[in-house]
Amino acid sequence: MMKYEIVELEERIVEGLEIRTTNQNGQAIHDIGMLWQTFFETGVYHNIENKVNHKTIGLYTDYEKDYTKPYSFVVGAYVHGKIGLKNTVQKVIPKGKYAKFVIVGDVQKSVGEAWEKIWNMDLKRKYTCDFEEYQNETEDMQNQKIHIYIALED
Repeated sequence: MMKYEIVELEERIVEGLEIRTTNQNGQAIHDIGMLWQTFFETGVYHNIENKVNHKTIGLYTDYEKDYTKPYSFVVGAYVHGKIGLKNTVQKVIPKGKYAKFVIVGDVQKSVGEAWEKIWNMDLKRKYTCDFEEYQNETEDMQNQKIHIYIALED
């Protein structure tokens, strides 16, 4: 059982690249990996204006139903205001109650393992916005601190 704390978050805006995907047949692993790569290699992260901080965000939103059905994934950064780049989207993470998990480890392996556990937990999930917040405190990709937030019903 993974430990978590219940937190109240204020509304946040994320700007980045979006893809529609599904967890069926490992599709999301491929799509999400590709999107992260595009985000950094084509300079999107660097070019986003009005960044609030240096954290990067992996946002799961617009769920068709739950994690077994299609959803949108956005890789981005927190921003102030509504100015967007061409080819990016802005999504609002709603204010509300979230389960916060703190993970330290490899950015792919540790995050993947955490999601496997979260899917099997008895959380009263809202399926509005769930997200990974990469703290980016070190260059070491095997030893990153990542916060995962899961939207909960009130």
